[in-house]
Amino acid sequence: MDVRQWADGLQDGSRWSRALLVVPFVLIAVVTVVDINVPPEVHLGPFLVAAPALTASFAGPRPTALVGAVAVLAQAVVAVTRSSITDLNHMYQIAALFLISAIVTFFAHLRERRAAEMVRLRTVAEAAQRSILRPLPGRSGPLRLASVYLAAEAGAQLGGDLYATARTVRGTRLIIGDVRGKGLDAIGSAAGVLGAFRALARQEEHLPDLVTRLESSVAAHRIDSLNETDDRPEDAPGAPDAPDALDTADTAGPYIAEAFVTAAVLDIPDAEEELRLVSCGHPPPLLLRAGRVHALDATQPAPPLGVGALTDDGPAEDLFTFRAGDMLLLYTDGVTEARDGSGRFYPLAERLVSWPGAGPGPLVEWLCADLLRHAGGHLGDDAAMVAVECLPCPG
Repeated sequence: MDVRQWADGLQDGSRWSRALLVVPFVLIAVVTVVDINVPPEVHLGPFLVAAPALTASFAGPRPTALVGAVAVLAQAVVAVTRSSITDLNHMYQIAALFLISAIVTFFAHLRERRAAEMVRLRTVAEAAQRSILRPLPGRSGPLRLASVYLAAEAGAQLGGDLYATARTVRGTRLIIGDVRGKGLDAIGSAAGVLGAFRALARQEEHLPDLVTRLESSVAAHRIDSLNETDDRPEDAPGAPDAPDALDTADTAGPYIAEAFVTAAVLDIPDAEEELRLVSCGHPPPLLLRAGRVHALDATQPAPPLGVGALTDDGPAEDLFTFRAGDMLLLYTDGVTEARDGSGRFYPLAERLVSWPGAGPGPLVEWLCADLLRHAGGHLGDDAAMVAVECLPCPG
């Protein structure tokens, strides 16, 4: 849901709040009439407190203050009608009603200001999303593309999942990845990977060399993050015990241990019926061809970006056939690890076979709706999907 949809929801809520304003006024009228006609020893005035309190639960400070003023006026009418406004009992009821109305009006004001701040924050979040996770182009050479991003955290626009494309002189390069962790650290890591990919995708001719450069970029960001922990108190969780970041990487705790990115990096030439894949600990892409689904498993998957120093071997690429009419689906583990009410994982490959439509756009929309249905409308982790269709070459 983007900011515009959220604002429309607020407007719908405002219209609903205006309709609900009838309820407290009806309550005031009923309590006033009944209180005037009951025996003298019965006092229903305290029930008028419910009117401004109820209003504050769904309306802003002005409607709340108006309802409170009407309630105080109604209590004064009851006092004059039943005895005298100077009657001690009625004076205390009026004073208490006035005080409570003022308090709930103040809290309604705080809530309204908080809502305005949330609108501003969501506007900033949308701008950040557009600058970091840019929409994929609908076409890239002989390819058609579509993507969808589903954030697990309520109200979030962007998390740790990422994807991007880049045009080269030979074809199209794509990346999809998943940053370990959540929150602002994950967003910062995702922005760093995307920036490095966009800068390097056109510089490196061979895909393994590109992945090696990405690994160096993520590892450098990981060490920079570790160095920043030097400013934390010595007893802080994950604070390093030695000044050398490289020597303390193993003792820095979960703050750094989780700083890696699983990724799949692909190179799809325009003039060849093939694609090249380097998998860095990421779920295998799925190829839909002639009604059958094939998992593109890497023969020698590399470690996730950021922990490549754990192995002496460089990244290896795999070659797969990718021809006109084929559909490729890239995804993050938030898709396949989504569970239904009984704990069953989402059967992505099985659902992909049963897809009845055509085109990458309808595919990701259908999968998105089907995934949310399976998970009961709430995901446990961020999920991203990118669909790539190979079109026939012209001529």
